[in-house]
Amino acid sequence: MNEHDTHPTDSVVVDCDRCLVRGPSACGDCVVTFLLGAPPAGIQIDAEEMAALGVLSDAGLTPPLRLVTPVAGPETQAG
Repeated sequence: MNEHDTHPTDSVVVDCDRCLVRGPSACGDCVVTFLLGAPPAGIQIDAEEMAALGVLSDAGLTPPLRLVTPVAGPETQAG
């Protein structure tokens, strides 16, 4: 299994408004901007499309997806 193997039901929702690295330096070198122009409100990419984008990126034909989203961490309480 390689890094582009995914399950057919997997999908990624790209919400540019939630991307932690959104800005001229990251967006200018992101596959979403490369393919669609200015970042959209959001798009959904299915597993087959993600695999195809990975192949194009690995071959140097498109930039990679630069999406970085926040991850919920463990809940902590101040004591």
